[in-house]
Formats: sequence, C-alpha cells, structure tokens
Amino acid sequence: MTAASRWIVWCVAVCATALTAQARELPDFTRLVEEHAPAVVNISTAQTVRRSALPQIPNLEDEEFQEFFRRFIPRPQPGPRPESRSLGSGFIISSDGYILTNAHVVEGADDITVKLSDKREFKARVIGADRRTDIALIRIEASGLPAVKFGDPDRLKVGEWVVAIGAPFGFENTVTAGIVSAKGRSLPQENFVPFIQTDVAINPGNSGGPLFNMRGEVVGINSQIYSRTGGFMGLSFAIPIDVALDVQKQLRERGRVTRGRIGVVIQEVNRDLAISFGLDRARGALVSSVEKGSPADKGGIEATDIILKFDGKAVESSSDLPRLVAATRPGSKAEVEVWRKGAMRTLSLTVGELQEERVAGREPPRAQKPTELANRLGIVVAELTVKQKDDMKLGHGLMVTEVRPDARADVRRGDVLLALVHNGRHTDLRTVEQFNKLLAGLDRNAVFALQLRRGESMAFVTVSGLGEKG
Repeated sequence: MTAASRWIVWCVAVCATALTAQARELPDFTRLVEEHAPAVVNISTAQTVRRSALPQIPNLEDEEFQEFFRRFIPRPQPGPRPESRSLGSGFIISSDGYILTNAHVVEGADDITVKLSDKREFKARVIGADRRTDIALIRIEASGLPAVKFGDPDRLKVGEWVVAIGAPFGFENTVTAGIVSAKGRSLPQENFVPFIQTDVAINPGNSGGPLFNMRGEVVGINSQIYSRTGGFMGLSFAIPIDVALDVQKQLRERGRVTRGRIGVVIQEVNRDLAISFGLDRARGALVSSVEKGSPADKGGIEATDIILKFDGKAVESSSDLPRLVAATRPGSKAEVEVWRKGAMRTLSLTVGELQEERVAGREPPRAQKPTELANRLGIVVAELTVKQKDDMKLGHGLMVTEVRPDARADVRRGDVLLALVHNGRHTDLRTVEQFNKLLAGLDRNAVFALQLRRGESMAFVTVSGLGEKG
C-alpha cells in the first residue's frame, strides 16, 4: 500500500469515528414518543351561535322589497347552530380522565371533544379554568387511561433538550424538539407565570400540549409563541408544570384559584436606582406606593423600601415579587426583608387575597403659582396649595409646572415631586427653595432618584448627571 493510500484510509477512519461520536451526542426521541405520546390528546371545541330568520337590512321599510328578499334570498334556519371554533392540545394527568390544557383553548366553548391517540373520542366537561395563568382542567368519562409523569422545572437547565407533542394546525400527534432557551421569562400582562422559553417549533394547535424533558417527564404546558406572521419564529413559551399543578389542585378542590396580595405598587431597580439608594447592586422590587389599610401598610412596609426577600425567597427582579406573593395562601404569615435608608430590616405581615383588578386614573391637578426660572434639572416647580394637598391627601410635594426641552429628568407637567434620594438618604421635598438648594449642592455627575406621584400612581425616576452649577 502506498503512502497516499494509507493516508486516505486514515482519513476515512478518522471521519467515521467523528461521525459515530457525533451521532452518539445527538438525542434519540423515539422511545420517549412511543412511551408518552398516548397520553397526549387533541381537543376541538364548538360554540353555539344564534342566527336571525332574515338578514337585517337597515332602513328598509318598503313591503315590496321585503317580499323580494323573502322569495329570492335563501332563508337561514332560525335557532342555534354549532360552529367549530378552535383546535388545541392537552394531556392526561390521571387514569380516570382528568386532562390539563390552556384556558384559552376551551374558553367560551359549548361543546368540547377530546380525541385520544387510539382514535377514541369523548365529550369533556370543564372542571375549572384560570385565565390569569391560562390553565384549564377538563374531564372525560373514561378509566384506565395512560397518564403522564411530572418533572421538576427548577431542575431544567438552559440548553437542555425538550420535546413538544401536540396538534399544530390540527395535525395530530406531531412531535417537535429543541432546547430550553431561557427560564423565568416575564411577558407583558403575565405577572404570575415564570415562563420557560424554548426554540421548540410551536404553532396554533399546540396550545395546551405538554413539554417533555429527556426523561419523559412533563415540565411545562406549551402556551404562547412570539410571532409576526402567526407561525413559528423560534420563540415559544411554556407554563412550568408546578404552577399548573397548583392551579389544577385548587380548581379540583374549590373550583377557583385564590392568590395572595399585599397591596404595593412596585418598579424595577436599575443600576442608577441601586446607586441612589446605596444598594450593592441592582436587585429587588422598589415600592413606589403602599395602599392604605393593605397588608403591606399594616405590616410596616413603606414607599421607598426595596423588597429583597419575601417569605424566605430572594427577589432578584421586580417581576419575582407578584409571583411569590400570588403563590402564598391568603391569611398566612410572611416575613419580608427590605432595604430601607441604607440598612436591612425584617418585617412580618399577613397576606391578603387578590380580588378583581382595579383601574384608576385622573387628570393631574394644575398648580396655581409657578416659579419663573427652571432649576438645574431644566424643570419649573411650584409649591402645592392647601387645597391641592387636601385633594391629593399629601403632606408635602412640589408640582411640576413646566418641563424645558433640555430637561435632565424624565418628568411630566402635572407630576408631583415628593422626595429626592441620594446615597441612600431620603429628603422630603417641601419648598422650591429647598429643592433648588439640594440640586445646587449635588455634583454634576451625581446619580440620584426622584419619588413622584403621577395621577393616582407613585414611581421613582432616576437622574444621571446634572449640568454645571448656575
């Protein structure tokens, strides 16, 4: 054998070894699908729609025209008519017919049909649904059904392989795979679910289906996709199964879900706010206002507190707090660790129950005596009148009456400035002279925060740097 021939043989051997090693590293989903796909179901719903006997033609009073429509336009049959409304997925959680799916899959349905992998079909009834987490528990009259196993979402690692089984666009028992892209995602208007983000191909019809880990355990319920076209774009979100199981337990036992509340308005702590409050790093939930008479108020929590722990669990982001509070049963005691004026404090409170959401707002009141010159922030403020203090139930504050184009603070006309926070020190704002002196005494590169009231809401805004002293 020539040297060239030996070299070719060696190259082929090396390539074969590399391909074999690569094949070993790629996951094989066949066994997982064979064992657990029978527990995944297809869900179709129908809604009864009532139709009138004749088309409604506005302003048509001529009897000859009415007769024409009666003779030559087909008359729809009066009364209820079922119409297919949606398709979705679900999975069996117990052999006696309990099934988990998304609330939006069965919402408004008058008729729910569950189709098993063996082609049997059953009518289902809704045991309960929770719109806040998008979880629904339904049941079919059957026994001896295959049921899924549950995993621990906390053990999931970013980059881990996961598998979805469902019915995208009505194609039953479709299997797609990908990896965990991120954990604990917060989505707009979704305060109570720490979503699992994946790149598994999820499309309409996958909603309510299970997300499996490689051990064949359900770790989530596929719920949402991010899409600009209505189809898959590489961003899918699943509800962690521990959240879903807690919801289904309450639905099965009580028919509804109860959640805790403490009565605070919070905002994210960014780097500038952390510096302003003397905190070591950006973390926690900054309390911008406390509802009077609420559990937080009775427990001693104050506006400007930064909540770092709730019931022994760390609050790294402001989005963590609503989940932790909501998961706490109303009536139970909870310890809260807060950062207040440069020091840690531990408070205790009794958690209340979350009721229906309230929306409040009004036009900001107008000040009557604005000052003429803008301060170093590029804004003009005025002291509150006695009537304004009474109307807003404030003991102090300065009304923003003008915001110049070069303003260095994200404030608006009508905002009421309540306090300035710098290096962990809180100073209530009472007079224009006092406020302007405080600003004049700050270094041009100072980072500080302003507590303000905007309408009925409280918030903090940060300022990074001031102009030269004038």
